[in-house]
Amino acid sequence: MAVLSANYVAKRLEPHYPVLYTGPGGLVAHECIIDLRPLTKATGVSVDDVAKRLIDYGFHAPTMSFPVAGTLMIEPTESEDLAELDRFCEAMIAIRAEIEKVGSGEWPADDNPLRGAPHTAGALAGEWEHAYSREEAVFPAGVSAADKYWPPVRRIDQAFGDRNLVCSCPPLDAYED
Repeated sequence: MAVLSANYVAKRLEPHYPVLYTGPGGLVAHECIIDLRPLTKATGVSVDDVAKRLIDYGFHAPTMSFPVAGTLMIEPTESEDLAELDRFCEAMIAIRAEIEKVGSGEWPADDNPLRGAPHTAGALAGEWEHAYSREEAVFPAGVSAADKYWPPVRRIDQAFGDRNLVCSCPPLDAYED
């Protein structure tokens, strides 16, 4: 089922994103790797932007930049049904259309729903000074108010966090007894 699901996703997304490491007949194994590097080069939209935008669509991002930097490795499990695979593919296709809006200049490269993702409830409060609407931010294509997942945290500075680890664990001596 995992192999079948990965090939289904690869074929659905192939018209929108390059798929890496296909074998005979264009088939993949139990995972498909989509290449965002050409889109990043053309538009500035990064794999991080796509991963964070998937949160607005209600998905945890697939594996990022492994085994190839600038890619997403989509690895459906045996438990994913066709409806969920289709929902994921539709989100990725809608995100591709959003990337096109950045590429065409309709949305600025530094102020668009991809760069601003994920959008929390708190992000909607107060002044809205973005080049895209609040509705585009939190209710992307196919996401209804009833199905909306509200992320608790906005985007963080990942590089800073990687370099400045903060541990909220008790001190080691608390475990001595």
